[in-house]
Amino acid sequence: MITAEKLFFSYTGSAPYALAGVQMNIAAGEYVSVVGDNGSGKSTLMRLILGLLKPTRGTVSTSATRIGYVPQRSDYAQRDFPLTVGEMLRSYARIVGASSSVKPTSAEIKTAVADVLALTGLQAHERSLVGALSGGESQRTRVARALIGSPELLIFDEPSTGIDRASQDEIYGLLRKINRERGITIVSVEHNLTAAMANSTLIYHLHGGHGHICTPEQYAEEFLRV
Repeated sequence: MITAEKLFFSYTGSAPYALAGVQMNIAAGEYVSVVGDNGSGKSTLMRLILGLLKPTRGTVSTSATRIGYVPQRSDYAQRDFPLTVGEMLRSYARIVGASSSVKPTSAEIKTAVADVLALTGLQAHERSLVGALSGGESQRTRVARALIGSPELLIFDEPSTGIDRASQDEIYGLLRKINRERGITIVSVEHNLTAAMANSTLIYHLHGGHGHICTPEQYAEEFLRV
């Protein structure tokens, strides 16, 4: 699903490198948490996978033809945002459909929106204004939007940032469900190590621009010394 070969990246085009010789091979269906200290290159790696940055040297590629992205939650409250959850998802479905060879019908868009609302537990909020949602509801709405178009790969940037503990539990339960029941590959940049250890199939540890992939159990033994 995702392959990186001798991947180097520098924002200046030369040393020092944010990523230096990264090797990665992630199979379809995995749930990978990318962890590491601030400045270790987590967000840089995510942007390279998304194609928002170009490698300085080496390669990074994905076999996924459809990728969903859930950015880090902003504290900015769009209280006057005029769209309801349903309207936003239908609008996004039209945008996604416009880029495909076959334009979806209104019935297909309605079905797709109903599916992601049910999957994310947002049926009761279809007519709620986006700006009136709680932090957890807002994050689930972003996940629902990313699921429009049936992506093969979902990329998250710190999914638990800015939401309370109960909402965090809901979000990680949703991610597990998406991964295990729908078979969607997940790559999540994480600062929440507890959640990463509890939910991931693999941990990708970045330190000093270098990466190391292992199971949560191996990570605990090698890096946490427990």
